[in-house]
Amino acid sequence: MANRLAHETSPYLLQHADNPVDWWPWSAEAFDAARERGVPVLLSVGYSSCHWCHVMAHESFEDAATAALMNEKFVNIKVDREERPDVDAVYMEAVQAATGQGGWPMTVFLTADAEPFYFGTYFPPEPRHGMPSFAQVLDGVHRAWTDRRGEVAEVAGKIVRDLGERQLTHNTDERPGEDELAQALLGLTRDYDAAHGGFGGAPKFPPSMAVEFLLRHYARTGAEGALQMAADTCERMARGGIYDQLGGGFARYSVDREWTVPHFEKMLYDNALLCRAYAHLWRATGSDLARRVALETADFMVRELRTNEGGFASALDADSEDPATGEHVEGAYYVWTPQQLREVLGEDDAELAMDCFGVTEEGTFEKGASVLRLPGSEAPTADAARLSAIRERLLAARAERPAPGRDDKVVAAWNGLAVAALAEVGAYFDRPDLIAAAVGAGDLLVRLHMDERARLARTSKDGRAGANAGVLEDYADVAEGFLALASVTGEGVWLEFAGFLLDHVLAQFVDAQSGALYDTATDAERLIRRPQDPTDNAAPSGWTAAAGALLSYAAQTGAAPHRTAAERALGIVKALGPRVPRFIGHGLAVAEAALDGPREVAVVGEVLGDLHRTALLGTAPGAVVAAGPEGGDELPLLADRPLVEGRPAAYVCRNFVCDAPTTDPAVLAGLLS
Repeated sequence: MANRLAHETSPYLLQHADNPVDWWPWSAEAFDAARERGVPVLLSVGYSSCHWCHVMAHESFEDAATAALMNEKFVNIKVDREERPDVDAVYMEAVQAATGQGGWPMTVFLTADAEPFYFGTYFPPEPRHGMPSFAQVLDGVHRAWTDRRGEVAEVAGKIVRDLGERQLTHNTDERPGEDELAQALLGLTRDYDAAHGGFGGAPKFPPSMAVEFLLRHYARTGAEGALQMAADTCERMARGGIYDQLGGGFARYSVDREWTVPHFEKMLYDNALLCRAYAHLWRATGSDLARRVALETADFMVRELRTNEGGFASALDADSEDPATGEHVEGAYYVWTPQQLREVLGEDDAELAMDCFGVTEEGTFEKGASVLRLPGSEAPTADAARLSAIRERLLAARAERPAPGRDDKVVAAWNGLAVAALAEVGAYFDRPDLIAAAVGAGDLLVRLHMDERARLARTSKDGRAGANAGVLEDYADVAEGFLALASVTGEGVWLEFAGFLLDHVLAQFVDAQSGALYDTATDAERLIRRPQDPTDNAAPSGWTAAAGALLSYAAQTGAAPHRTAAERALGIVKALGPRVPRFIGHGLAVAEAALDGPREVAVVGEVLGDLHRTALLGTAPGAVVAAGPEGGDELPLLADRPLVEGRPAAYVCRNFVCDAPTTDPAVLAGLLS
C-alpha cells in the first residue's frame, strides 16, 4: 500500500502526499478496495487554507502510530472540498443532520457503498474538552464495525433514506414580489448590528450578497434604511481588522462582532464579491472609502492571487511561519507589536502608526500583537503623505516576513466572480489594466476549463485541467463573468460563451417538472444523494447564481426559455427570503433585478466612452448593457439601433417598452437611477 496523492492537482491533497497514511483520492477504486478488505472507509474532507485541517494533519496524519491504525483498519480517502463541492455537500448535510453542526476538517466513516454511519469534524490526539481522542474514535468505529456490522448497516441505510426524504418544496410558479422583498428587508433590519455593522453576533462574516440586495433595494425603492445598513457595514469592515490595512483585501471572517480580529485566510470568492460590492456602493453614493477599498481589493487580487497562466488562485493561508519561533501560527504575517513598529519606523512615526492603526502595548491579538485597523470614528487627520509613506514602509517590511502559503488551484466559479468584479471596477475607474486582467482570466477559463462541448472542468493548476466536472455554481458564475466582460468590452464572443454555459444549465441542472435546480449535472457521478442547496453562504449558491445569469442573458438576447427558467428558480427566494434573508442574499438581489425589469441598455457608436460608462454606472437593479458600433452584429441589443444625428446614442428599454434614444449622458443617468 502507498499514499496515492502525489499526482493530484489539488494543493490540499498534495499537502498530504507525504503522510504515512495510505491516502486514496475519491475514486471508485478506493471503495472497491474497502469492499475487498471488508473494512469501512474513513473520509477526511478539508481545504488548503483551513487552520484546523492543518492542526489535525500535524497531530494525527503525520503521526506514524495514528497512521498505522488508520491503514490497518480503514481505507482512507482525502477530499479537497473546493475540488469536490458535491462530495462535501452530501456528507456535510449528513453531519449537520446528525450532530446539529458541521465544519472542517470533516471526518466521516462510510460503508463500502459510500453510506455514512459515524460523523465528526476535528478530533484531537488526546481526549480534551469532552472530545474523545482520534485514536479512541478509530478504535470505537472499528469495534462497532467488527462486532455490530448489521447495526452499522442499518444506521447507514436509515441515514441515506432520511437524506433522500429531505426534498425541497417551494412554489415555483411565482417569483418574489414587493411584499416578500419588504419582509426580507425587515428581517435583515432585525438582525442588524447597529453598533458595529453587519448582521448577527460573533463570528461575523462579511455579508457581501446582503449588501448587494440592500443597494438594489435602495435603488429601486429609495429606502434610506437599506442604504444606511449597506454603507455603515462596508465602512465598519473597511476600518476593521478583517480588512488588510496595508495590502488590501479581506480575510474570511471576524472572530468578534467588532471586525477587530480576523480568521486570517484570504479567499478569492470573498474578495471578488466584496470588491464588486464596494464598487457598487461607490456607484450609489460616491463614497471615497468605497472607491479606495474597491480598487485596493482589485489590486490585491491581481498582485497576490493571479497565477502564471492568468487565472486567480483560490486562497492565501491563515498560517505562516513566525520568524521569532519558527512555528507556523495564525496571523504571523499580518500582526504588529509596538516594538516591531518602532524597529521599522523609528519612534515618531511609530507613535503615529500606533495611534492611527490602533496598536496598543496590550495588543488586540495574541502575545501582545495587534491587528492593524482604523479605529477612529473619522478619517485620520495626520498628514496624508506621511501616513502613505508609513504604509509603504510597513508593507515593505512585512514582505520580508515568511509569506502565507497560496493555494494555486484555479476554481472556475470563483474565477468567474473575479472576472466580473475586475471588469466592472476597471470600467468604473478607468483602469484598463484591471479589464485586461479580467479578460486574461476569461481566456484561461475558455482555453483550459471549457471543452469542445462547452463543458466545464471545476479546477485547474499550473495549466493542467483537473479531472472533476464543473458543478452548477461553476457554470453560473463563469457565465456571470462572461456577461460582465461582454458589457464592458463590447465583444459579443463573451455573450456567446455565456450562452453555451447557460444552455448546459437548462439541459443538465434544471428539473423540467418543478424548475428546481441541482448542484450536479444529470450525468454527474452518482452520490448517495444528488446535492441541491439554494442558500447563499460564503458565495452565491449555484441555484441563485444561475437565476441571476439566466435573467441577465435573457435581457441581453431576448431568450424566453432563459427568462422563464430564471423566474421559476426565484420561487425558492419567495419561500426563503422573508424567513432567512441573511442566507439568500444573492437570490434577493436577483429578485430585485427581476422586479425592475431588468432594464436593457444599448449604447451605439462607442465602447467605454462617456455614454457607455454612464450606462455601466446606472444603479437600476440588474440593468444589462450592450455597447458597440452602429450596425454591429455582435450583441443582439444593438440590432436596428442607429446613431442619432451622427452621434453615439443610448437606448433604454424595460419590460418591452423603450424610451426615446438620448445622446446626453446626464439624461441617460436619469433613466438608469
